[in-house]
Amino acid sequence: MSTTVQSPLAWEADVDDAPVALSARGDLVAVAGAEGTVKVLDAAMGAEIGSFDLPGGALAVALSPDAGHVVATGPLGYALWRRSDGRTTMRESGAWSAAAAWADDTRVAVASGRRALVLDTDGGELWRTEPAASTVTDLAWMRQGRRLAVAAYGAVRCHERHTEKPVATYPYVGSHLALAVAPTGRWICSGNQDASIHIWRTRDGGELTMSGYPEKVSRLAFDDTGFWLAADGAPDVTVWDFSGKGPEGTAPRSLRCHETVTALAWRPGAAGHLASGGADGTVALWHATAGRPQARLRPVRELDGTSAPVAALAWTGPHLLTVAWRDGRIRTYGVPSRTAL
Repeated sequence: MSTTVQSPLAWEADVDDAPVALSARGDLVAVAGAEGTVKVLDAAMGAEIGSFDLPGGALAVALSPDAGHVVATGPLGYALWRRSDGRTTMRESGAWSAAAAWADDTRVAVASGRRALVLDTDGGELWRTEPAASTVTDLAWMRQGRRLAVAAYGAVRCHERHTEKPVATYPYVGSHLALAVAPTGRWICSGNQDASIHIWRTRDGGELTMSGYPEKVSRLAFDDTGFWLAADGAPDVTVWDFSGKGPEGTAPRSLRCHETVTALAWRPGAAGHLASGGADGTVALWHATAGRPQARLRPVRELDGTSAPVAALAWTGPHLLTVAWRDGRIRTYGVPSRTAL
């Protein structure tokens, strides 16, 4: 059962670009626009802290864990921004750069064509992977930043630090669109063009495929416990239970609110809150309890009544959820604690 409410608005801002990605760390939130505008905002008040432009447009943005740096990637390359002095380092490589992931405060991996590059905070290259079979589509760090998982057509390949060749390969013939590694390190999951989720157990390479989605699966998100995996690929959000022996032989929980799911974000920590956004402009909050996610809060259809698609979601604090709509509006809402639900 769901309850419609109006969450209090903490702040709002507008960007002169169509947002495509959000990232939140510490006291900052970064917004990347389709034309390459990247804004860095104060998470509590929404004031602009800095900005830069990525030539050719942006696809992804990621703040470092200490909120000291921002990396943005796009169709023509990538850029790094430094908070201390606003310095921006550009790399117009001409290679498609779809994703970035920080290993720690000092190292970031970026997709660059068929390779993944690991950089320092000034953009210096520390090492690179050998070329994959096709363009790298997503990245994820494992083992506290000691192993990098790289998704491209036909497989997810894992590289140790400074190893060009993979030390482990997880094959699956198909186009991998999204990559998620459980915080427990037990599972690697890919969302795929063929409307499936493919799962590997890292301990022994055991495989499992969740098929039957009506659309491609391009968004995957584990919660911080590693027990819940949320996915798009259907009008409903699907949430799989990875506790115990994993999801084999089980059915997902289906959470219905949106016409099409366009964004997913788990609340940090073990609270079990999932935020989802839709192409119709709706935002929903769900709460995992008693072993299953339950719809508890279904609020935020855009307050002025418009229905621009939700582009991205990010938790900017334990009680603050930032929403970016494709028309350039950025709003942060206060979210009640578990007991208040």
